Amino acid sequence: MKHMKILVINCGSSSLKYQLFLMPEGLNLIKGIVEKIGAADSFLKQETKEGKKLEIKKPITDHTEAFKAVVDAILDNEYGVLHNINEIDAVGHRVVHGGEKYNESAIITDDVIKDIEMLSDLAPLHNPANLQGIKAAMEVFSSKKADGKEVKHSATFDTAFHQTIPDYAYMYALPYELYEKYKIRRYGFHGTSHRYVANKALELCKRAKENTNLITVHLGNGCSITAIHNGKSIDTSMGLTPLEGLVMGTRSGDIDPAIIHYLIEKGLTDKEIIEMLNKKSGLLGLSEVSNDLRDLEKAALEGNKKAQIAIDTFAYRVKKYIGAFCAVMVKLDIIVFTGGIGQNSYLMRERISKCLENVGIHLDKERNKLVGNHTGMISTDYSPVTMLVIPTDEEEQMARDAYSLLMK
Repeated sequence: MKHMKILVINCGSSSLKYQLFLMPEGLNLIKGIVEKIGAADSFLKQETKEGKKLEIKKPITDHTEAFKAVVDAILDNEYGVLHNINEIDAVGHRVVHGGEKYNESAIITDDVIKDIEMLSDLAPLHNPANLQGIKAAMEVFSSKKADGKEVKHSATFDTAFHQTIPDYAYMYALPYELYEKYKIRRYGFHGTSHRYVANKALELCKRAKENTNLITVHLGNGCSITAIHNGKSIDTSMGLTPLEGLVMGTRSGDIDPAIIHYLIEKGLTDKEIIEMLNKKSGLLGLSEVSNDLRDLEKAALEGNKKAQIAIDTFAYRVKKYIGAFCAVMVKLDIIVFTGGIGQNSYLMRERISKCLENVGIHLDKERNKLVGNHTGMISTDYSPVTMLVIPTDEEEQMARDAYSLLMK
């Protein structure tokens, strides 16, 4: 068994999250974040598995400088975990959109970089930022290691897991030429999270993927739900973009598309509407209080009706999608809750589960409370469907993808 140290990167337009894993054990050695890249008050925060914390405040002009700061922090004599940059065997990168071409992770080549650039039209807020991280990392690791080998870079695509969805599930009922010309279809997102928790669920339940149907429910500021049959995604709630589907923190989820034309007639611009649907809707828009469920729970207890409506709408939409996905499978065996809300809010899990007994989902309220935000079963002993809470770990999945690619 070959051991490797793999650095995992999740790069945004002004941030760079990172974690270092020892593989194949999946041991997290260090994690950190660089924030406000390009601003005068940018900073780096890092913590080792032993709890040693490092914070550096200094101007970081671009992603290359950010990546250099990350390497320096990892190598820091007091707060780091490595002695030499050559100890890093590979760098795994999160890429939001892989289009139809990528149904699994890939070693990054010039052709892969070109594909990610071409797909930026479908993910204009994410793919360009992901590319910045890839190029910065490649620049920092441009020299060969002491043994003459180059550090490999891999891409894990959020859309890849959903490329097994059949055409009747991913097509929109629009003129077919829009798919042929512009590739307008359902792609789905959060694939890395759905894949990770589905595999963990199979391990916990000691079941084979070939005879197991799952629904994985990822609830956070972004929310999505996926139906999984034989280990493959067969339907998911997000669509061409992450805006479709469930009610989210600031995203609207499903709406009547005619609303957009109606609002344009009322004087709003298309830019204002897209901004509203993505950043001013969802829990925030309904409640006019916050996009954080904890704030809404508190406000609802104090009698805030809008906060209560936001909570109820959120739960109702998840319940509807669970019912819809139950209908496309012969039977459901396992349902998994994950993500910031799915993992942490036992009350939201309780709300969602109410009235789902007719599809075999029976929540044990006491178990649900006791499990809290940890891995565990929350269904009754007699429930035909096993209900689980599993904290997601997309970074570990990315490290495992990189390791698998290097071992081929």
